[in-house]
Amino acid sequence: MAIHITLNSVKKAWTDFNADHVVFCLEGRSWRKDYYEPYKRNRQVARDALTPAQQEEDTVFWELFDEFKDFVTDKTNCTVMRHPQLEADDLIAGWVQAHPNDKCIIVSTDGDFAQLIGPNCSQYNGVSNTTITHEGYFDDKGNPVIDKKTKLPKAAPVPDFMLFEKCMRGDTSDNVFSAYPGVRTKGTKNKVGLNEAFADKDSKGFNWNNMMLQRWTDHNGDEHRVLDDYNRNVVLCDLSAQPADIREIINTTIAENAKPKEVQQVGMRLMKFCAKWDMQRIADQAQHYAQPLQARYPV
Repeated sequence: MAIHITLNSVKKAWTDFNADHVVFCLEGRSWRKDYYEPYKRNRQVARDALTPAQQEEDTVFWELFDEFKDFVTDKTNCTVMRHPQLEADDLIAGWVQAHPNDKCIIVSTDGDFAQLIGPNCSQYNGVSNTTITHEGYFDDKGNPVIDKKTKLPKAAPVPDFMLFEKCMRGDTSDNVFSAYPGVRTKGTKNKVGLNEAFADKDSKGFNWNNMMLQRWTDHNGDEHRVLDDYNRNVVLCDLSAQPADIREIINTTIAENAKPKEVQQVGMRLMKFCAKWDMQRIADQAQHYAQPLQARYPV
């Protein structure tokens, strides 16, 4: 089922966006775990809590994942990137940043990619059938998505503010703690909010310093300065602010893989893969599914 969903998603996105090449970015062990020890520690806790039956399902899934990874790497002309120190997010962002003159469509439900949205980069959420562009949110028919509260078209994303807010609030899904717990979006008469601090971000004036120089104490009794934790979160969350050595790895990985492959008879190879995993419905339309898989990286 996982492979069915993946191949159907690739085929749909390929057709809907008139694409000319497919890039798969895969997870490695993140450098962020060395930079910030609590990073994604909550996910290991969840894995440790799996029942024996769930652990067996998880093992089977990753075995299947490895088979699919080898297939798209060796039997198709798709670009497939993975590095043991990088997350897929690093490679996706690096690819977009390395191709400023190309139109990139990120196929993902992950909200972290909002910071990459711009004239050359959009995001397609296959669960909600929503495309996010620098002009707004659109459904699968190209109509604006209506905000349930305002009853108006949902406003276009503001990537810079969304990234600033993420660095301030942290990310519970990745176990990145807030730089300023309880901070308000809109300030009050006596307290600066995110809106005011963000507006003052470039000039580093009163509102910016008023927020960033605040101090708070965590549940262990340790004191924090907002600016210090914010700067930590920038390194963790800003997909253009990785350490210099990590940026070099990202750039090298992309340069090594941004080259045409010369795999022949992709449709036949797909049919053999489908036969192995009993995917008859895809095998019956192998040529349609093979089209995005056989498209070479444009020179």
